[in-house]
Amino acid sequence: MLSRTADSLFWLARYTERAGNVARGLAVASRMAAVSARLGDEVEEWHSLLTALGGETDFYRKYPEPTAEAVVHWLVFDPDNASGILPCFEAARRNARAVRTALTVDMWEALNDGWNHLRTLLPDATEGGNLPDLLGWVRERVTLFNGAAYETMLRDEAWRFVHLGTMLERADNTARLLDARHKLLTAETEGAVDYVQWQAVLRSVSALRSYQWVFRERLQPRRIAELLILRPELPRSLLACFAGVAETLEAIAVGQGGRRGECHRLAGGLHARLRYGRIDAIFEEGLHAFLTTMISRAAELGGEIEAFYIQG
Repeated sequence: MLSRTADSLFWLARYTERAGNVARGLAVASRMAAVSARLGDEVEEWHSLLTALGGETDFYRKYPEPTAEAVVHWLVFDPDNASGILPCFEAARRNARAVRTALTVDMWEALNDGWNHLRTLLPDATEGGNLPDLLGWVRERVTLFNGAAYETMLRDEAWRFVHLGTMLERADNTARLLDARHKLLTAETEGAVDYVQWQAVLRSVSALRSYQWVFRERLQPRRIAELLILRPELPRSLLACFAGVAETLEAIAVGQGGRRGECHRLAGGLHARLRYGRIDAIFEEGLHAFLTTMISRAAELGGEIEAFYIQG
């Protein structure tokens, strides 16, 4: 496969997954902001969302404070935010056009129809009760694209680079989400508001029911961290995502005659650390320190993948 084709497929998947992750986070944050507003802490909720999505620095260069209107516009429409929903769909479609023949009809239609709909939205699409409907639609569109890829693509090298981008982006999002809430998960005291916020963390990755199924007990912060970090059953856990990255890189290497590089070593090391990790050891190390390492390693791994398969 040509390196430019691999690059387009990899980033097509990353941008599509990122749009869905932004929609998930924004839906939960808007719900939680209503709760926090009664406690006089609404601004902190929006700030936490920006931190979780990794865009707070650029946001504050343009907006003086994280009001609901400013954050929603930044995360949905603002062209200066490359990680916003509309810019992500635009970038994903641009990459998809470059590799149109490598995609199935269902994948292209899911992405192209989504972009055409988003670019014609009026400003009031994010106002009041319209926002939840829009965010739900974005999540459905991303799920449709992912489902089309899973159901209709040949399991060849093109599929592997799409899957690789999806898993890496998903891992980064889970780590950032947990890191933005690490104080909530390591606090020594708890109250009714904390319980609602724990639910919000799980809802951000559609894992509230999964938690109840796996643990069959009331919410506990350490259990939440364990589910999102170490449980292989959860598709968005760090372990599940980095397992997917490592397995996909290995499949690509086998398909290319066994050629491997630093990205394979990094992916294997991350997978092993999570596979044999224990939540008690992670909390002893410090949840924030552990997650910061995961975020930086995910970024390093992405760079090594590009260096080995795309730039090299």
